[in-house]
Amino acid sequence: MLNKKILPLFFLMIFINAAALFSCTTAIISGKATHDGRPLLFKHRDTGELNNKLMFFTDGKYDYIGLVNSPDAEGNEVWAGVNSAGFAIMNSASYNLNMNDTTKLKDREGELMKLALQICATVDDFEALLDTASRPLGVEANFGVIDARGGAAYFETGNFDYRKFDVNDPGMAPFGYLIRTNYSFSRDTDQGFGYIRFNAAAELFDMAAATGELSVKFLLQDVSRSLKHSLIGINLVDLSPVDDDRPVMVNFRDFIPRNSSATTVVVQGVKPEESPEFATMWTILGFQLCAVATPVWVKGGVNLPSALIADQSGNAPLCDMALKLKQKCFPITRGSGKYYLNLAAVLNRKNSGIWQQLQPVEQKIIAETGQRLAAWQQRGAIDTKQVQQFYAWLDAVIFSAFQENFNLKQK
Repeated sequence: MLNKKILPLFFLMIFINAAALFSCTTAIISGKATHDGRPLLFKHRDTGELNNKLMFFTDGKYDYIGLVNSPDAEGNEVWAGVNSAGFAIMNSASYNLNMNDTTKLKDREGELMKLALQICATVDDFEALLDTASRPLGVEANFGVIDARGGAAYFETGNFDYRKFDVNDPGMAPFGYLIRTNYSFSRDTDQGFGYIRFNAAAELFDMAAATGELSVKFLLQDVSRSLKHSLIGINLVDLSPVDDDRPVMVNFRDFIPRNSSATTVVVQGVKPEESPEFATMWTILGFQLCAVATPVWVKGGVNLPSALIADQSGNAPLCDMALKLKQKCFPITRGSGKYYLNLAAVLNRKNSGIWQQLQPVEQKIIAETGQRLAAWQQRGAIDTKQVQQFYAWLDAVIFSAFQENFNLKQK
């Protein structure tokens, strides 16, 4: 039996370990601040469930695409997504909104986001949902939302109340963007987690805003793959080993990507005069340093790229392949080994690192997507047949890259 004096410390350690697992880095950028006038929603997801997939849903007022934990076969919880109205939502867990709250109902964030995608078209709709939902809500999170009318806001939401932060309000977001990790600004900001990651993201955003580079590519590659540590002031890129002939282990705690990082989602919204069908959901399934970003559109229909949806195993093939490569990045599995990255496997001066081999593939996908989107925007509509052809091309590029570079084959 645990000593009564030890019990509080025991439960505190459980809480801290849980916080480490559910510690996302997120941001919202107003269309006023992006290079093309379209808002951006960003979630770098950390979670205890590393196998993630995409699912297409037709069970609500609006069709939608959602990020789902692979074991959740029915898609009862959604952790980020976009719907046919151009409304998008994500969250980061907060650990200072329900302080001293003894409510037992909790962990309903995924259910709430699924409901929002089913019924909400605007930021105002989501606020109305929060206003009318029964209390306690069973949530403790910073919910981020954008819509097709230019709306963009965070809702720091606890069991009984919320506070809205309008990203279009210069008083709240003077530079046109807001960042949230795992604490909320409407409470005591010394009670929470993610301060070092917040500062790392803030430094990246400040520079990108100053140089006019707030974009999809910036979020996917510069933020979600950042190897800069804001507290100790190092950039692991500067420590690149000569080659990958032997492991070079580095401490890998409190970077934006970490051992618990599972997926990145970036939703690029639309300008107010554009059709919501152009809202694009980019996803990096699996550990971000071992996977590539892929775009999907609700207008494209239920048949998403096969690399991103569950196969007969219940997992998404891209996520499975990324997790296999991740084993080379974290070869020590006992004790505190998960906190130590084999930097040589990720990048080196020989350019044989996993991310170095995948980066040209992702660049190719981003460039091709840009051309397709520009053509559809010029004609004023997405061609669903062309989307399906593009998905087939994506699958071919992804599976070919993993087979040729790493001998990983589609099941």
